[in-house]
Formats: sequence, structure tokens, C-alpha cells
Amino acid sequence: MSEPSSPPIRHIARAIVLDPQDRILLIAYASVHAKGPDGEPLRFWFMPGGGLEPGEDHVTACRRELGEEIGRDDVEIGPQVAVCDGPFHLFRQSRDARERYFLVRLPDDRIDTSRLAETEDNPVIGTRWWPLAELRASGERVEPAGLADLAADLAAGTIPTRPHVLTWHDH
Repeated sequence: MSEPSSPPIRHIARAIVLDPQDRILLIAYASVHAKGPDGEPLRFWFMPGGGLEPGEDHVTACRRELGEEIGRDDVEIGPQVAVCDGPFHLFRQSRDARERYFLVRLPDDRIDTSRLAETEDNPVIGTRWWPLAELRASGERVEPAGLADLAADLAAGTIPTRPHVLTWHDH
């Protein structure tokens, strides 16, 4: 018997986007692989961002992705505040993700998601500005695990001295 092949490594930059009311912007996706308790495709929430293109660093990729996904390429990319490495299987293309998360504070809550669905390889359900307390109490699946708690710390002004290590939920 042969060993199952590992998914390809993908280097990814994502933004923890907060507005002036300290709400976090998340994108809802429907998994093409996992089912929820109701038998429907599992819905999960994720940050804007995506894979690095050849020659890009994480900050450049993060800025480009924010322009493509939420129409905001005019923002300052803040410090890297977290990492999440390991196999991720909810998207159409499984990957061994090497994700780097950057804090982005918008001066307003204006976004344009008209190009979002065409840039994604997974079904997009929609976007939402989440009040952090509501997100933490919602029971919604947010990837990676611990993101809501980290975002609450960031909103309170606590910036980690070293990037916080997050993990994926069990799939």
C-alpha cells in the first residue's frame, strides 16, 4: 500500500480586518468536502486573504488580496500578529497551509465585494462585519480556532510581541 500524498504547501497572507467599531470582517464559505450537522455543506467563516504569487512577500500579497476581495487596496498593512500552519481540507483544493495573519484597521466599514466570488475556488456565501462579543457567542465555525479571542485582544490594543500560534479546527 502506498502512503497518501500530502497536500501541496501553500504560503498565504490573510488580514484580521477591524473597523472603527472593533468589528471583524469575515467571509462565509460553504465547504465542498465537509458536511454540517444538518447534512448540508459545512459553513465556515474565514479572513480575507490568499496565496502568494511568484515574487510577492506576505505584505504585498495581503494588500493585493484586500484589493481583490474587499475593494480596499488603500490600507496600511499592520504587524504580523499570528500564524497557522498545517493541513487544511475545507476548501476545494486541500493544502498544507502556511498562513501569516496581519492586523489591518480600516478608517471606515466601506467594502466592495463585487469581485470576491470570482477570485475564490470555493463557494462564497457572503461577508459580514461581526461584533466580537457576538461572534464569540454565536457558535459559528470560525477558522482558525482562537481567531475571535485573538481579534478581541487586538481590538483592545494588545499586540503580541511574537506572532500568536493558531490551529485549525478538527475537520
